[in-house]
Amino acid sequence: MIQTTGVIICLGYIFGLLFTAVPWGGVWILGLGIVGAVIFRRRTILRQFAQKSENAGSKTKAVPNNWQTIPHPRIWLAAGLVGLLATLYFQWRVPQPGTKDISQFVPPGNSSNQEQLVIVRGEVASNPRLTRSQRGQFWLEATQIDEVKNEKGSAGVPKGVTGKLYVTVPILQATGLYPSQQIAVTGILYKPKAASNPGGFDFQKFLKQEGTFAGLIGRQVNVLDQERKWGWWQIRERIVRSQVRWLGIPEGPLVSAMVLGSKAVDLPYDIRDLFVQAGLAHALAASGFQTSLILSVILQLTRRARKGTQFTLGFLALIIFLSLTGFQPAVLRAVIMGFAALVGLLLKRKVKQFGSLLLAATLLLVFNPLWIWDLGFQLSFLATLGLVVTVSPLVNGLAWLPPAIAALIAVPLAATIWTLPVQLFVFGVVPSYSLFLNVVSTPLISIISIGGIISALVGLIWTQAGSFLAAVLHYPIDWLIKLVEFFSGAIRP
Repeated sequence: MIQTTGVIICLGYIFGLLFTAVPWGGVWILGLGIVGAVIFRRRTILRQFAQKSENAGSKTKAVPNNWQTIPHPRIWLAAGLVGLLATLYFQWRVPQPGTKDISQFVPPGNSSNQEQLVIVRGEVASNPRLTRSQRGQFWLEATQIDEVKNEKGSAGVPKGVTGKLYVTVPILQATGLYPSQQIAVTGILYKPKAASNPGGFDFQKFLKQEGTFAGLIGRQVNVLDQERKWGWWQIRERIVRSQVRWLGIPEGPLVSAMVLGSKAVDLPYDIRDLFVQAGLAHALAASGFQTSLILSVILQLTRRARKGTQFTLGFLALIIFLSLTGFQPAVLRAVIMGFAALVGLLLKRKVKQFGSLLLAATLLLVFNPLWIWDLGFQLSFLATLGLVVTVSPLVNGLAWLPPAIAALIAVPLAATIWTLPVQLFVFGVVPSYSLFLNVVSTPLISIISIGGIISALVGLIWTQAGSFLAAVLHYPIDWLIKLVEFFSGAIRP
């Protein structure tokens, strides 16, 4: 009963966030809670009547047993109220520019083609990446702005500002920048534009999800602080360099992306687009597979140790992996479920995967309700849900096949079924060969992921040894790329 109640309350919160896409969504979710309370009130009355009849020794026909597990109507009403509060909480957490936000200093009507030069000082918040237009891009935490009146210098008093900027600069200007570095960027401030066509990329919405309301087209970068502060980016950089050294491009970054996730690695756009169009975007996202693999290796190596030792080592491994991937929502979900599995191991209790998944999703959405519209979070949650509730029925339906082959087909099929609606809504089309390609590519993806994690760990200790192990993956990664290219080319005119 307690578990069922928790599931209903968690679902009420999640559906409340989803209803933010509907006008008066909070009222609608509250109405559904009231309807649920009314519908199940009758069953509660019948359950009470059946209990009284049994106590009195009556021969009245008993109510079905499954009715006895239905929560009290007040639970459904509480779920509706939680959903209503979720919609209000979502609106409260939507980022809004402050009075000193850098976006407030964009002149009215200013666009990216107007020559209004400014000098923005601040701290680099991310590693530079290469854009589709071959420019360097990074995030900048702005602290000060000067207006440039002419090419010789600036005029006026520097103004203190806050907020994060989406900065693009010539690629050579971005080379060598790293997080926590103090810099000054000379360029043109602009406000992002919304999508001009239905279904097009909404740059304004993208930046708003990141808590950013302005961009800067930079012309020159001046480094103000040469001190290199330690950060997880240094470890990521060491791993990527080790794997790229002998594998080259794009094979090296692709292996790194399958280990750390594409958001933590500057993967070439042509390879990224190729995998997305073929329905293999999940292969570039660090999440459940890598987490399960890490835990399996740790538990296998420490199988003779105490449960406390296994828990500690597993906990540390998950924290390190989470830090390396950059705290992505999909990875956070997988890590929380990994923590639940470790707690179950420590307490010698079996953890229910569905409850663990629902709890992980709820905790993450309480921390940041805006993640409900994050594509990575949605695909990760739905794919895992498909594995939890659909794989077993599919394997039973494929009982006429060898167990290994049945599982090989059931796993990608279950994930595809549950993520298909989101993929259709976001991308507009899903290749007809996607399922078959997922089945065929699963062994290659597994080999590359396992080998990539091993080479990454070795590369942290001995760079050349890590490069050698990564080079062993040349043929699997080359076969995977050619396999994706072959299927993608089959639909090209």
